[in-house]
Amino acid sequence: MANKGPAYGMSRDVQSKIEKKYDDELEDRLVEWIVAQCGSTVGRPERGRLGFQVWLKNGIVLSRLVNSLYPDGSKPVKIPDAPPTMVFKQMEQIAQFLKAAEDYGVTKTDMFQTVDLFEAKDMAAVQRTLMALGSLAVTKNDGNYHGDPGWFMKKAQEHKREFTESQLKEGKNIIGLQMGTNKGASQAGMSYGRPRQIIS
Repeated sequence: MANKGPAYGMSRDVQSKIEKKYDDELEDRLVEWIVAQCGSTVGRPERGRLGFQVWLKNGIVLSRLVNSLYPDGSKPVKIPDAPPTMVFKQMEQIAQFLKAAEDYGVTKTDMFQTVDLFEAKDMAAVQRTLMALGSLAVTKNDGNYHGDPGWFMKKAQEHKREFTESQLKEGKNIIGLQMGTNKGASQAGMSYGRPRQIIS
């Protein structure tokens, strides 16, 4: 916030480690995706962590991004006509984006906290959330994703198999390779070490 002083000691070390996780190349890819997804009306940020944070800080760009991933009839986030200027309204807009992203399928572990973006505490976490959102959009392949599909990794999808009752019964008669085999094995002629010596 405005009246927060500089960090010293261990707090400073922790903050510098968090800032080192921020990826400038990933920022470029995310900006390209957001512009491709939302259109050129969202503009472009100044390069760097601070410019990226200022661009996303009021929550409008994030809200447009998540709305663009839904079909035309169902937009989960209400976007005000004029960008919010009051702090709590901006934070509320970010919170609405986070709720919509979670409803879209982003897991809680991939989500950033509102202060991570608003106070630039952990912009790498913001990048992780946007990456997870992009990966889900590519994986869903529902026609709402715009941009290069190679920008994001596709998530693994379930491949359910159905077996008939007879196939399940046949499987009980097969010894799996993990259990080993006893074909051709016997203990004839096997000796382990020397025989026991009993001296009286």
